[in-house]
Amino acid sequence: MGTRSFVIGFIVVLLGLLGMNSVFIVTEMERAVLLEFGKVVRDDIEPGLHFKLPVINDVRKFDGRVLTSDAPPERFLTQEKKALIVDSFAKFRVDDVQTYYTATSGDERRAEDLLKERINDGLRDEIGKRTLHEVVSGERDELMQELTKNLNLVANTELGVTVVDVRVKRIDLPPEVSQSVYNRMNTERDIEAREHRAKGEELAVGIRADAEKQREVLVAEAYSAAEETRGEGDAQAASIYASAFSKDKDFYEFYRSMSAYQRTFSDKGDVLLIQPDSEFFKFLNSSGLE
Repeated sequence: MGTRSFVIGFIVVLLGLLGMNSVFIVTEMERAVLLEFGKVVRDDIEPGLHFKLPVINDVRKFDGRVLTSDAPPERFLTQEKKALIVDSFAKFRVDDVQTYYTATSGDERRAEDLLKERINDGLRDEIGKRTLHEVVSGERDELMQELTKNLNLVANTELGVTVVDVRVKRIDLPPEVSQSVYNRMNTERDIEAREHRAKGEELAVGIRADAEKQREVLVAEAYSAAEETRGEGDAQAASIYASAFSKDKDFYEFYRSMSAYQRTFSDKGDVLLIQPDSEFFKFLNSSGLE
């Protein structure tokens, strides 16, 4: 009785294992192939529940999402034979499952390595057709589009993958020429700066000369106006004096003599040698005051 129960239990377990090994599930994020003794008998299996023969059949599943292949920086030459260090990456997904399995044995890392080789070959060809300026800025987008298109033809046929996009993360000059290029650019900027400073100095000299000229003109005009106003004032003053003194000539003569005395004897240390009966002392003599 015990042996019979053991046998029955063993058979049930064996059938359970065989049943579990006969069923497999493919999710929407996966791609799968069905193998029979290592040979692909069914590819591109739809998502869902499927059956297979235990032991005879085997299932290999791959990631069906968009994957990233990040290639290490590589050295390339432009059309002018100038070296560039280009760091790039690619987005791809498995398209032809049978070709993908045949080319890579289902190894994602091997698929990335093979794709990196083809990306580098494509970059080498595309960069070699263009100048440094075109690679860096002028035709960079066109370069990526052309590379993606050409790479897709090769990758889909040889690897069974579709290249969604190829992008350049960074473009650098080799370390051995970076410093010399920097020095040359620095020298060019210095020359340009000196030219701008020289032009600025030239403009400054012209502006200062024009300002000085305008200042001289304004000062001359102001001086001329001041002299004209002063002359008019003196003329008016002379006219007023003449009008006032013409009314009494003796008083005018007396006033002028007093003013002369005041100016002459303003300093006590002055010495004046003159005849006492001189006309200068006319109003100081008693006869002149009578």
